[in-house]
Amino acid sequence: MPQPMCLVQNVCGSLQICKDAIEFLNGISEPVVVVSVVGLYRTGKSYLMNRLAGQQTGFDLGNTIESKTKGIWMWCVPHPFEAGQTLVLLDTEGLGDIDKGDSKNDGWIFCLAVLLSSTLVYNSRGTIDNDAIQKLHYITELSEQIKIRSAGEQEDEDSQFVRFFPSFVWVVRDFTLSLEIEGNEVTEDEYLDFALQLKKGVNKKISDYNLPRECIRSYFPSRKCFVFPSPASPENMRRLESLHERDLVPAFLETTGRFCKYIFVKSPVKTLKGGYRVTGKLLGHLAQIYVETISSGKVPCLDNAVVALANLENRAAVQEAFKVYQSGMEEVKNKFPVSVTDFTSEHQKFSKLATSKFMKCSFKDETGDYLKQLVQDIDIYYVELMEENEMASERKCKELLKVLFSDMNDRLQNGEYSQCGGYESYCRDRDDIIAQFRREPNKGVRAEAILTEILNEREAEGKSILHADKKLTENDRKIQEEKEKAALLVQKCKEEEEKRIECEQMMNVEQERQQDRIKLIEEKFNKEMEQQQEEMERAVESKVKEREALLDKGFKEKAELMEEAIKDLKKQQEEKSSGGWLKECVVPLVKTVAEVLPTVLQHRFLMKRLK
Repeated sequence: MPQPMCLVQNVCGSLQICKDAIEFLNGISEPVVVVSVVGLYRTGKSYLMNRLAGQQTGFDLGNTIESKTKGIWMWCVPHPFEAGQTLVLLDTEGLGDIDKGDSKNDGWIFCLAVLLSSTLVYNSRGTIDNDAIQKLHYITELSEQIKIRSAGEQEDEDSQFVRFFPSFVWVVRDFTLSLEIEGNEVTEDEYLDFALQLKKGVNKKISDYNLPRECIRSYFPSRKCFVFPSPASPENMRRLESLHERDLVPAFLETTGRFCKYIFVKSPVKTLKGGYRVTGKLLGHLAQIYVETISSGKVPCLDNAVVALANLENRAAVQEAFKVYQSGMEEVKNKFPVSVTDFTSEHQKFSKLATSKFMKCSFKDETGDYLKQLVQDIDIYYVELMEENEMASERKCKELLKVLFSDMNDRLQNGEYSQCGGYESYCRDRDDIIAQFRREPNKGVRAEAILTEILNEREAEGKSILHADKKLTENDRKIQEEKEKAALLVQKCKEEEEKRIECEQMMNVEQERQQDRIKLIEEKFNKEMEQQQEEMERAVESKVKEREALLDKGFKEKAELMEEAIKDLKKQQEEKSSGGWLKECVVPLVKTVAEVLPTVLQHRFLMKRLK
């Protein structure tokens, strides 16, 4: 993306998704690291985002008191440190714009930044004092603007936010103070922690003071702080985009470098509830879902968003996986007729590739319905291909036998077999043709069946020659008739053996396909369990750290409440580590799909074959 483009328009207080941005995101199949910047208008948010993009210009900086960024603008660039990942930068409309006068609209912009990002950068100026923290009142509104569960118990949901919210980075611009507390030098992070300390007491003033601090401490899994000196002299600030690095304050450049490196190294890939990694395509869908939900007057719900995304992605996963199978088998189709060994071998190979593709692209297929649909689509197409392969085999075998029998037909027309001893000559020629037919390669799966059919058709012809041959006695004729019957019976056995081998190979392949599916399902299940464990571990670690900080400052009651939240998270962690309902329900269900559905379709085909 050479320059930023608008992702979410803010038109007269109404949020609308931009289709061009969604189309661009649809082309990104890589995992995305999403960094959003929020803050009061005219605080220099866009400059930081340009530096993260490795550019001097891009996001509009502006040089007046008027807010330049409207809505949410997006810039997608290759991740500078992680190959195979895309860095998505979201520059949001400035909060508190005097021309807008709609704090509710600001709240939704802030909410979208939280929902879409893996790292949230809050940009402010001056110092982190009580005034600066109170201006971040949007944090306190998140519990009313975001739901985790779609139904059931909604209480204490905000204690679960730490599992799903982004990392939090507070950037303080134009910082002029010394980093000291009570005469002791402190780090930037210690400065932030000091500013977020709670006051003891129960009156409304103290509660109002503590609320935004408690939200920051408890909602976000990690906190980081950077303090920036002014980048240049006041007269040069208006042309910040055009300034060379030599014109910028060295301390500002040093902090900018540390900030960018931290974002590149520490910002994780954006994940959904459940630990699912988000691609650019998924991010586009996610933005659409949240904006449409907000525009409809409803509250965004993480559960609903995941379900909606899963349905979209799983339908697409079925289509993409089926294309893998279909395109692979197209190569086999061009070679028809092929032997049952080659056919089933290729079927197994491309079926496995299709299932792997599905497992890679799908997520949260908890009922196995989408995997079932893929298996069904593959097997229906497989049956169609088997029938086409049969017809190709029939055509080839009939053409081959027609050519092989042509000389014999000519002799028959010329009456050569009507002479004394003609039956012996007839049988010799016919047996030579049968032997020659069997030596021909690549006849397909219907060779013996078509040979049986042709020999049955010519049975009356052979009997006529037999009874007309004056060289043979009546007893000789009876003996030859019995031989013919025995030969036809042997041929019928060969045909049945051909079918038996075909059925056996098909059954073996189906069993191997089942094992392949189960193996892929287990691998995906284990991977998802790991992702969810990482999500839970991050949440528990954050809560434990916060509890220790509360105890250290003497907030025993709040620490005890935090302990309850930790116990609840650990309980959920234990349930997930054992596999929980997913291991008990989903895997057996998918095994059933893998075992039963192919057998049903196969049975339908084989019954048709054996009639």
